[in-house]
Amino acid sequence: MLKLYYTPISLNSRRVWVALLEKQIAFEPLALNLDGDQFKPDFLAINPFHRIPVLVDGDLTLVESLAILDYLEAKYPTPALLPTEAKALGIVRMVEMVTLNELLPAMFPLTRQMLSVAGDTAQKLEQSKQQIVTVLRYFEGLLADDRTYFFGEQFTFAEVVAGTAVPSLGMFGISFDEYPKLQQWADRLAGRSSWQQTEVSQAEIVAKIPIIKDLLVARL
Repeated sequence: MLKLYYTPISLNSRRVWVALLEKQIAFEPLALNLDGDQFKPDFLAINPFHRIPVLVDGDLTLVESLAILDYLEAKYPTPALLPTEAKALGIVRMVEMVTLNELLPAMFPLTRQMLSVAGDTAQKLEQSKQQIVTVLRYFEGLLADDRTYFFGEQFTFAEVVAGTAVPSLGMFGISFDEYPKLQQWADRLAGRSSWQQTEVSQAEIVAKIPIIKDLLVARL
């Protein structure tokens, strides 16, 4: 059986968790607290970069969430979450990379501000907000013509990656009033069993705040 090393509060972990559920793949969840257990020798032997998620399949160990998603798609092609047609593949990959390279980095300064972690200037915080607005406008445009998902009616890894990040922007007080298509898209995802099973409770988040602060400081 596959083994997934993860933590529930991690967006990177959640996208792999969601993909496993969507594909109905049996796996053993192995939760880390990230309170130092990621630096223990047993885990460093699995991932020397001391990060999650990690997927272990027999003698194969995979780190980096997008690599894990590609592996799952290749080994378990049904249901298909990564299209092969050129245009569709380009859109899915683009949404994935915009989420990882443009959206998530902009969220870190705002998360530090929310948790009273010093280190970001007012200018940096404003730049982060503007970057998030740029991403939201871009995604709103991709959902034109009343598309159900980023590529028409097909649920793909674009939803898995962006959909585990975009809805959390509400915790920064960011309104989706100007992005009605994106709000409808997020609502559809929230109704899926995989989203509901991986939803983290407020109590879990509060309990992890000291650990989250330490991790955010380490990124400064």
